[in-house]
Amino acid sequence: MNRTEYPRPQFVRDKWTNLNGEWLFMYDDQNVGVENKWQDDPSHYQKTIQVPFVYQSAESGIGDRTPHDIVWYMREFEVSYSKYERVLLHFGAVDYEADIYINGQHVKNHIGGHTSFEVDITHQLLDGGPQRVAVRAYDRHDDESTPRGKQFWEAESAAIWYTNSTGIWQTVWLEVVQDSYLQKTKLVPRFDAGKIDITAEVNQVISDLSLAYEITFGETAIAAGTAVFTEAKVVFEVELFQEHIFRTNFHNNGWSWTPENPQLFDIRFTLKQKDRCLDTVNSYFGMRKIHTENGMVYLNNKPYYQKLVLDQGYWPSGLLTAPTDEAFQQDILLAKEMGFNGCRKHQKTEDPRFLYWADRLGFLVWGECAAPAIYNERSVSRLMHEWTEIIDRDSNHPSIVTWVPINESWGVPAIGHDRQQQHFSQAMYHYIHSIDQTRLVISNDGWAMTETDICALHNYSHGTKEEPEKYDYFKKTLSTRENLVSRMTSAWPVFAKGFAYQDQPILLTEFGGIGFDVSGQPGWGYTSADNETDFLKDYQRIMTAVYQSVGLWGYCYTQITDVEQEINGLLTYDRQPKVPLAAIKKINDQFHAPQVD
Repeated sequence: MNRTEYPRPQFVRDKWTNLNGEWLFMYDDQNVGVENKWQDDPSHYQKTIQVPFVYQSAESGIGDRTPHDIVWYMREFEVSYSKYERVLLHFGAVDYEADIYINGQHVKNHIGGHTSFEVDITHQLLDGGPQRVAVRAYDRHDDESTPRGKQFWEAESAAIWYTNSTGIWQTVWLEVVQDSYLQKTKLVPRFDAGKIDITAEVNQVISDLSLAYEITFGETAIAAGTAVFTEAKVVFEVELFQEHIFRTNFHNNGWSWTPENPQLFDIRFTLKQKDRCLDTVNSYFGMRKIHTENGMVYLNNKPYYQKLVLDQGYWPSGLLTAPTDEAFQQDILLAKEMGFNGCRKHQKTEDPRFLYWADRLGFLVWGECAAPAIYNERSVSRLMHEWTEIIDRDSNHPSIVTWVPINESWGVPAIGHDRQQQHFSQAMYHYIHSIDQTRLVISNDGWAMTETDICALHNYSHGTKEEPEKYDYFKKTLSTRENLVSRMTSAWPVFAKGFAYQDQPILLTEFGGIGFDVSGQPGWGYTSADNETDFLKDYQRIMTAVYQSVGLWGYCYTQITDVEQEINGLLTYDRQPKVPLAAIKKINDQFHAPQVD
């Protein structure tokens, strides 16, 4: 059982039970599992699987990449709880639709392959002996209205599409809580005011219910107090900077969060009924602000140039699931060692453990969601639902500075001219802003944007070293804001019909993709290099064009690792450097903030 770390690092309880490890497993290609009561009969299960790895991965112990749209899981567990306690069953993520059974009784249906959910299973538990949990996962592999991102719906991986994933792919765990318990918290930094807004919710209100909190910064106690519940939700603010100038970032970094100084506050919540402790939860937050002004992105009210790397979030043995928690740390540390200050998590909503390490280590994250391939009423509904749960789960992470709900017109193929699809893009933009005021939102990363906080452009047309005319044109198109927003053809307009550039910061959010094969496996990139020297020369050539631009305010290079047939990573698929990391950093560090024209 490799994934033993606590799976929800921003809402930590000390007592919990990890249910990862060996489960019974079965394909249900004929969809007969419910009729034959597989939820209550282990005799039907003829395989075992290592949770939380999907059956398509090597880590699962199965490694079968044949599509099976319906799969079943079962295992037994034991749990001890008292008359006045509840048992919560948590799932990190199940792709795509999950039905949960406890001792043969259906307790939960959840739709959405990338977000977490829980269910109170107290009333379905037996009085004694082992308990039984069964999971039916349904993921129709050829349904192009499903938000699937890079998971391919055809038989073999190809081009930019990778192996699909079905079923449980994040940690499963249990918690025993009191009858009244803390259900969720929302921590919203108000950087300019030096305050944190706190919203706390309980599952039910009982008499004399209060919430005590303690906030510390390192070893320094900052604030403590108590809020009283009269309803299921309580909202209050806490002053943190407390009129101390060196806590602000006026003279230096102060107590703010940045990639260079990822300083965090710890907060401890204690739910009480009079003097009796009902629940204790540990969390953390960072004081940071992101906004745009004068064609630039500002972090904590200071211009900040983002040097991002595209990250698909795939691993050779685990596919969407990192083999260990240390693998998340390694990816971030390797990226920082190459001189990047963040990543764009591409077509994947990442495990909260990655976001935890981004918070701790100091790494900006652009959060995405897997996109559907087509546009219809079902895909619209599914995407809106998924984004609601994404923001609800992840909004407390200071590392996330931008949301990217749509990429390259995926799921909205006619957005350039179709007003209905444009309305959807606008609706996503405004909806996300309406529930999260602390981040930027991009309407359609790449081209055909509608309303957007960042003008996010993709350009892989740098040519090879034998194509100087193409490179010169690439460099010219990046050189100024005017050239950047006018360079695309009518087939790939920067803005959709009826929309125009409104002086937003311009970032080159996909480019590069130099293919360099060091493993002997066939693959592809946008251009290619034959050896380390040629790769570094080509990387230098592309980055020179980027850094000479007076119109760009950041970039996202494609990409950090090879993935399956793609060999355009700076690292191999198993995270081995293709060239010395210091050489990449030296090139990345050539940057000096440009003057905005």
